[in-house]
Amino acid sequence: MAKPIPIGTRGEARETVEFKHTLTAHHPELPPVYSTPDMIRLMETAAFLALHPYCEGDEISVGTSINIQHRAASGIGANIQAEAVLESFDGRFYILRVTARDDVQEIGRGTVGRAVVNIGKFVEKVKGK
Repeated sequence: MAKPIPIGTRGEARETVEFKHTLTAHHPELPPVYSTPDMIRLMETAAFLALHPYCEGDEISVGTSINIQHRAASGIGANIQAEAVLESFDGRFYILRVTARDDVQEIGRGTVGRAVVNIGKFVEKVKGK
């Protein structure tokens, strides 16, 4: 089992918006702005990075839930920073408060749920389906 993870533990992830991160990359009639799925991916990465130092041996954390609001648009070239802060836990399930900012403002916020799992057992369980 993972080492105890203190409330307030933080993780951060950054990226610069490229064409591949935009709505246009998914459909040519959509505007060239940072997509919600890419923002959520960056938030999930920040949450993973917050918990990972506390995992031991064959453990990792995996996503279990998301509740996100995408509140503002960012264009190509914008620098995006996502931050995750551990807010609560129940056994092996963790809730992290996440935010994303561009160069000017907060663009998204919400919560991400994650669980600590043993990679080997997790993969075997998935294979059995």
